[in-house]
Amino acid sequence: MREGKRLCGEIRGNELVALKEIAELINTTNDMDRMLNGALSKLLQTTSFTAGWIFLFDDCGNEFCAVASNLPPALEARNQAAMCGDNCWCVDRYRKGKLHRAVNIIECSRIPYAADVNRCDTGGITHHATVPLESGKDRFGLLNVAEAGKERLSDNELELLQAVAYQIGSAIKRIRLYQAQERSALLYAKLGDVIQEIHSVQDIRHLPLRAVQAIGQAFDWPNVSLFVRDQQQLALQAQYANGQVNKTWQTLPVDRAEPINTAFRENRLVIVSHCDEFASGALSAIGIPPFASAAAIPLRIRARAIGVLFVSSPKKRQFDEYHTDFMYSLGDHFSLSVENLRIYEQRSELARMEERNRVARDLHDSVMQKLFSLSFLAKGAETALGEKDPVVSRSLQEIRQLAQDTLKEMRSLIWQLHPAGLENGLLPALKQYAQAMDLTVYERAEGVKSLPRSIEEALWRIGQEALNNVKKHSGTNTAYIRLVKSDTDATLEIMDKGKGFSSGKKKGKLTMGMRSMRERAEALGGSVTFTGGHGQPTVVKATIPIHVIEEKCCEERE
Repeated sequence: MREGKRLCGEIRGNELVALKEIAELINTTNDMDRMLNGALSKLLQTTSFTAGWIFLFDDCGNEFCAVASNLPPALEARNQAAMCGDNCWCVDRYRKGKLHRAVNIIECSRIPYAADVNRCDTGGITHHATVPLESGKDRFGLLNVAEAGKERLSDNELELLQAVAYQIGSAIKRIRLYQAQERSALLYAKLGDVIQEIHSVQDIRHLPLRAVQAIGQAFDWPNVSLFVRDQQQLALQAQYANGQVNKTWQTLPVDRAEPINTAFRENRLVIVSHCDEFASGALSAIGIPPFASAAAIPLRIRARAIGVLFVSSPKKRQFDEYHTDFMYSLGDHFSLSVENLRIYEQRSELARMEERNRVARDLHDSVMQKLFSLSFLAKGAETALGEKDPVVSRSLQEIRQLAQDTLKEMRSLIWQLHPAGLENGLLPALKQYAQAMDLTVYERAEGVKSLPRSIEEALWRIGQEALNNVKKHSGTNTAYIRLVKSDTDATLEIMDKGKGFSSGKKKGKLTMGMRSMRERAEALGGSVTFTGGHGQPTVVKATIPIHVIEEKCCEERE
C-alpha cells in the first residue's frame, strides 16, 4: 500500500513538473510554431508518452497538422501524408461539437491506414488519446498523444492532458490576439504612409491614379478600383490591377453591380468572403478582373456616399481579417483628400475669377480708353491732313482701322474674362455668347433657385466650350440649352442635332476641351457626360451638387 502511494505521489509530482515547465515555456514566446513545438516536446519529455501531434483548424473549418513530434515511420513517411487526407474519429467528433474533454485511448483510422499504405512500422502505436484545445468559448484544434503498446490512459493522465490542453489553448488565444494587434499596428502604419502619399497630391486630376496605386501597393491588394458618383450612376474612374494603373471613365449599371451597389446605396462596408457569380457580368464588362473575395468601401462626405473604393482578390477570404474601423478609415481619409482638393480648387478658382475681373477692369479702364483715344486721334488727323497728302491719309486710315479692330478684340477678351451678362443670369450670358457666334439658341430654365457664384462660373465655362464645339464641329447653327436647378443639383444641358462625335471620341478619347469641361465639374464634386452619334443628337450634360457648396460657404462664414 505504501509503495502504491509513493508511486502515485511520484506520478503526481511528475505531472506538476510537466505543467510547470510547459507553462514557463509557452509564456516566454509569441511565436506560434515555437510555442506548439516546445509544449509538445516538453509534454513528451516529462511523461511516458512517446509521440504526439497537434491539429489546428482554419477559419473554414479545415484541419491541418500544425506540429508533430517523434512520429513512427508509418506516420512520418511521405512528408506526414497520413496526417492529412481523410478525417479520423477525433476530428469528426470535434467538428460536430461532441468533443469537450480529454478522451481515453481510441482506435485511430490514420494509424492502420499509414501502416498499410506506407508499409512502415507504427512503432507499436495502435491507439491514441485526444483532447480539444479551447479557451473559453474559443476552439482551436486537437492535441493527440500516444504511447507504444498502450491502449488505455488513467484518470490522472487524462486530467494532465486536460490541464496541458487548457494551457496550450490559452497560449494560442494570447498569441493570436498578439498577432492580430501586430497586424493591426502594421496595417495602420501602412495606412499612415498611404494617407501621406494621398495628401501629397496637389492636383485633383492626379488623385485617382495616385490613390489606387498607393493603396494597392501598400496593402498588396491585386485589384483596386475607384468608382465615383455620376448623377444617379457610378463610373469607374481609376483602376490598379496587375501592378498597372489605368485612368478611365466607364459608367456602371448600378442595379447589376453587386456588391458595389449595396455599399453605395446603403452607405456601408460590404465584405464578400467567397464568390463566383460576381466575377462576370457588369463588373467584368468594364474590366474588373475575376475575383473570389472582395470589399466595397463607401466613400463618404458628411454621411453621404460619393463613390465606392472596390478592392478584390482571386484568393478566398482575403479581406475577412481586416477590421471594419480600418476599412472605413481608409475610405474616409481618401474622401477627405478629395474634399480638401476640391476646396483648394474652389478657392483657386475664386482667386482666378477675382484676378480675371481685376484684369478686365484694368483693360477696360486703361487699354480700352487708350485704343479709343488712338482711333479718335487718327480720325481727327485724317480729317485735318488727309486731303494734303494721300500717303498720310492711307496711313491714318490703316491706323484707325487697326485701332477699331483691336477695340473689338479687346471687348471680346474682356467679355471672356468677365462676362457682363453673367450678372443677369447664366442662360442670358450663354445665349448672348452663342448669338455672338451666329448660333440660334433655344433655351429653357427649370427651377428658380439662385446658384453659388463658383457653380455659375463653372457652368458658364463648360457652356462656353460646349457652344464652341457646336459652332466648330456640329455642322449646324442651332443649339438647345436647358438649365435645371433643384435643391441638390444644378444641371446644364447643351444639345445640337448635328454630325455627332467622331469614332475616336466615342471610344473615350476626350479632346482637351472635353477634358477641361469634365475637370471643371469634378473640381466642384460634379460630373460631365457626352452622348450622341449614330443619328442621335449630341448632348453635353454637366451636373454639379449645390448643397455641398452651400454647406462650405456657411462653414466659412461661421
